[in-house]
Amino acid sequence: MKNGVGFVRSCFKERAKVVEELAARKEGFRDLCDDFLTAHDEKLQWEGSSAPERGERIAEYQELIDSMRIEIEQALDRAAIVPFGPPRR
Repeated sequence: MKNGVGFVRSCFKERAKVVEELAARKEGFRDLCDDFLTAHDEKLQWEGSSAPERGERIAEYQELIDSMRIEIEQALDRAAIVPFGPPRR
């Protein structure tokens, strides 16, 4: 079984705690992490390929990875914002 959350944690080591907390609360974020790992693995497969479309596929996966990285960073930024609590009495 793939562990996208673990992979994302290793890519964003300085934000590993936020990754874990967000993954524990949001299924959509866990799915994004799994997709990020899948795209990374697929790119690695194409890098080892000698198929004529190798370069095109690597570029496509890199574009996908870059896009998902931005999406992950934005999700982590939103999760790191601490909402104001009720006023203290």
